[in-house]
Amino acid sequence: MTEHQPRNAFDIPKLFYFQAGNLHTGSKKALRYRICPKENTLQVAIWHTDLCYELAAQQLADEAVFPLTEDGFEEMLTWLTAAYEALPAT
Repeated sequence: MTEHQPRNAFDIPKLFYFQAGNLHTGSKKALRYRICPKENTLQVAIWHTDLCYELAAQQLADEAVFPLTEDGFEEMLTWLTAAYEALPAT
C-alpha cells in the first residue's frame, strides 16, 4: 500500500502517478505549484497568490520542464525546494 504514498516534503505522488497521465496541484506555505505530464515531460508552474492555477496563470512566478523520468522527477523536487527556500521569511 505504501507504493503510491507521497514520499517528499511537498507531498507529491511518486513518478508512476504522472506516467499514468495525472496532474497534481499543491501548496507549501506561500508556494503554489502545478505539475502536469505532457509529451514525456513534467511541466511545472509556481505562483504565490491565493488563486487556483487557472486564475493565476497570468501571474506565474516561474515555470520549468523536466523529463518524465526518475532523474527528471528528482530534478523537479530540487527545483521546487529551491523555489520554496527562496521565499521571504514570514
